[in-house]
Amino acid sequence: MSVAVKKLGMLLSGDPDGPSFTHGVKFAEAALAAGCDVYLYCIDEAVRGVRRADLQALRPAGLKLYACAYGAHRHGVPLDDSAAFAGLTVVSDLIAGTGRFVSFN
Repeated sequence: MSVAVKKLGMLLSGDPDGPSFTHGVKFAEAALAAGCDVYLYCIDEAVRGVRRADLQALRPAGLKLYACAYGAHRHGVPLDDSAAFAGLTVVSDLIAGTGRFVSFN
């Protein structure tokens, strides 16, 4: 199977100013560069980082970006087009529908 058809699911839950969030963004960038389809879900503290320039810059490259709607409400993040805001069912779908699923906490 070619790398171009591989699907990678990712979960970011850490503080957007922390190293795990930054590492997750770099991991997504590398996977996109390698030709993977990347589906990234931000939950908990990570929802505060959905508007970060480094994360938003990956969307034109093909990143499918999701964020927890409940977490956004809890952290005062307005729902807009910076991500597809959804519930935890999306996480379940990503786990089931991707070849690999990784988490950065």
